[in-house]
Amino acid sequence: MLYAIISQDVEESLEKRRAARPAHLARIERLRDEGRLVLAGPHPAVDSPDPGAAGFTGSLVVAEFASLAQAQQWAAEDPYMDAGVYARVTVKPFNRVLP
Repeated sequence: MLYAIISQDVEESLEKRRAARPAHLARIERLRDEGRLVLAGPHPAVDSPDPGAAGFTGSLVVAEFASLAQAQQWAAEDPYMDAGVYARVTVKPFNRVLP
């Protein structure tokens, strides 16, 4: 089943994000390589694809996992969690309708 992993950053997370980004992306790339990733990306803090110093307010990952518990475990092990980037993470089942 698909799950949406919706993450909310702490304030002033940009430097923490930059430091942990390579490890964070490597995990998402593994999902992609396994054919389990639907989409992933950050939420810019301003209305721009490149928010610069404004940074980001969170992230969204939609991917396939065997269960809600496995999706929650995957989210809990994200390098951004260890680096203190995320203040809160919500994991929800997701039904893809389009496309």
